[in-house]
Amino acid sequence: KYKSFNKTWMHTPEALSKHFIPYNAKFLGSTEVEQPKGTEVVRDAVRKLKFARHIKKSEGQKIPKVELQISIYGVKILEPKTKEVQHNCQLHRISFCADDKTDKRIFTFICKDSESNKHLCYVFDSEKCAEEITLTIGQAFDLAYRKFLESGGKDVETRKQIAGLQKRIQDLETENMELKNKVQDLENQLRITQVSTPPVGSMAPKSPSTDIFDMIPFSPTSHQSSIPTRNGTQPPPVPSRSSEIKRDLFGAEPFDPFNCGAADFPPDIQSKLDEMQEGFKMGLTLEGTVFCLDPLDSRC
Repeated sequence: KYKSFNKTWMHTPEALSKHFIPYNAKFLGSTEVEQPKGTEVVRDAVRKLKFARHIKKSEGQKIPKVELQISIYGVKILEPKTKEVQHNCQLHRISFCADDKTDKRIFTFICKDSESNKHLCYVFDSEKCAEEITLTIGQAFDLAYRKFLESGGKDVETRKQIAGLQKRIQDLETENMELKNKVQDLENQLRITQVSTPPVGSMAPKSPSTDIFDMIPFSPTSHQSSIPTRNGTQPPPVPSRSSEIKRDLFGAEPFDPFNCGAADFPPDIQSKLDEMQEGFKMGLTLEGTVFCLDPLDSRC
């Protein structure tokens, strides 16, 4: 037994952190519910799915068997033989978990769907180990929350500030690159002017594109490649602005505190952190209740 916050758990932390705890069960199905928590919410869902199971049983259909794999990374529902994952419920999305105190086989949990954001209630028949599965999910949630805090969940606001500062740095580097390109343009114009200046005493006619000082008027939008020099040579090309990697004054690429490899974080890491913080903040409610309320339920 492992104790945490005056709660006696079923497994060691290592068993759920480095591995997973498997359970075999029958999957009655899932149904949408209106609320993320509540005994009445899951009771209605269990009655609904039990009734549907009776209909399927009368038609000769068997209730599908599944394997549950519980760890700090979530509750996976797999096909027992092929190990194909049918559902993957992340712990921060699970808000309510309950087992039937009169029928030791039945347990259920509510999880927020990752695509539709709807609350779904999953119901299982677990061969008299419903309470143990409920406690295992609770322990996994507890450990996952601790891991989230240790890995930086407390610093979500700090990460937001870092992201804002990073955006500011990128804007400044973009502005710096534009200024460097303008300086390069001016240097190229000066080089062109020096090459095109006629020798002292020469009576060559002035180019109509020069001013009274025999200088080509400066235009920030002009491209030096369109103005040939008198000796037939061209000034060095200006580096392309679109293809050049943005770097700072010291030639370093912009600093990114979240850029630790392509597979380390998803593109929307901040929204994921916010979602996990919100889910863990809501907490997981473990509850033992009574689902069998009539003769029909008692014959499940």
